[in-house]
Amino acid sequence: MTQTFRDRIDLEMTVNGEAVELTVPVGRHLIDVLRLDLGLTGSHVGCEHGVCGACTIVVDGAAVRGCLTIAAQLQGSKIWTVEGLTESGAIADLQKAFVERNALQCGYCTPGMLASAKALIEADRVPSRETIREHMSGNYCRCTGYEAIVDAIEMVAKARAGETVTRSRAGETAAEARDGARTR
Repeated sequence: MTQTFRDRIDLEMTVNGEAVELTVPVGRHLIDVLRLDLGLTGSHVGCEHGVCGACTIVVDGAAVRGCLTIAAQLQGSKIWTVEGLTESGAIADLQKAFVERNALQCGYCTPGMLASAKALIEADRVPSRETIREHMSGNYCRCTGYEAIVDAIEMVAKARAGETVTRSRAGETAAEARDGARTR
């Protein structure tokens, strides 16, 4: 066996609902497999240290950093990128809420934010605002204030659970705004 083949691994996984078989370098990171080998460029490379969250992808239901995950670890895994989550409609409500709440601007961090938010809502059906903040703290955004992101995620989580929440642009609920107006 030549050195070239010893340094490569055959992988079988499901990406965005489709079975994928490919041979990749043993040490290739998931984000590079997705972007370079599969042409799925929706997830971004930011810090390459797992700090910024721009490369966040959903693997077997959990949000993972694509820049830290070695693809060889994912034999048989189910991987969802922002492209697949969008095409399947799985994050349509999150995308709409991000727009409505003005929770995005340049969009570079948005795919990772959406993947993280999806995983959070699936793990904790109606997370508290504190839990949302904590979970999303691993996703950096240099353009928006995080309150709009928290508002959007809370709005979707409550809507999916059959609850309603209305927040002002300042992030207060209608009841909080009404109570605040009474004391002014």
